[in-house]
Amino acid sequence: RKAMWTREMDWLLSVADSIVELIPSLQELPDGGGQFEVMVPRPRSDLYMNLPALRKLDAMLLAMIDEFKETDFWYVDRGIVVDDGGGGPCPSSSSSSCGRPSSVRQEDKWWLPCPRVPPKGLPEEARRKLQQSRDCANQILKAAMAINSDVLAEMKIPEAYLESLPKSGRSCLGEIIYRYITAEQFSPECLLDCLDLSSEHHTLEVANRIEAAIHVWRLKGQKKTAPQAKSKKSWGGKVKGLVGDTKSQVLSQRADGLLQSLRLRHPGLPQTSLDMNKIQYNKVNNFSYLLVGTQWS
Repeated sequence: RKAMWTREMDWLLSVADSIVELIPSLQELPDGGGQFEVMVPRPRSDLYMNLPALRKLDAMLLAMIDEFKETDFWYVDRGIVVDDGGGGPCPSSSSSSCGRPSSVRQEDKWWLPCPRVPPKGLPEEARRKLQQSRDCANQILKAAMAINSDVLAEMKIPEAYLESLPKSGRSCLGEIIYRYITAEQFSPECLLDCLDLSSEHHTLEVANRIEAAIHVWRLKGQKKTAPQAKSKKSWGGKVKGLVGDTKSQVLSQRADGLLQSLRLRHPGLPQTSLDMNKIQYNKVNNFSYLLVGTQWS
């Protein structure tokens, strides 16, 4: 697995040396007669800033994995665990309402093997080592996610995402969230308390709806403020347009605050639909995204 991971990373980063930008640089004349300015290539700014840090995080992750050569635990395929009545269910597996083990593919992260331990459990030293590794892995994950979030925030919103948005914020949010967010008195925390955020799936769906509504309202504001052909408008028409612009701006700000509150409550939330569209349609270095995915698994 380590060799495969290293090979894939080398393949992914093989083009990094070719992703450059030209910056001015002063160089000396051969005869010592002075200096002149030339444009020299340098890795693109996002790669120049983030790639060294990501390489260091990757090295830390691989070094931590290398320590698990002789362990007191082992892994088995989840399908074997489900079929093996004597070994007990996998800790992460869920049971149906009838008490029978659920299908392997219905489990969360079903593709990962299931850890197994001796009947008497792990020794104290092994537990201590695992806890240290977990703490280290969490720090690597947080650092990689922070870099990934910064890169995604700087990326342009793809046209494909904007074209897929509904025509109104109400359609994005649904009646319940829309009614709360358009009320005279609005509290993000009170609204989140009323929503079903019991699972990661539901929480991510709410985040996608809110994010879509934000950009629907922002697009409306941009279209109304864009230069239009000269035409005479009545005073009433101008006032109506101004009120509409203000409403869209207020609603987008409220939705943005709601999304930020949701992220604070659920810091480990996966990438939203917008993030996935940015990764798919924009040509950037996705090393941080891959590192986050591997660490999360």
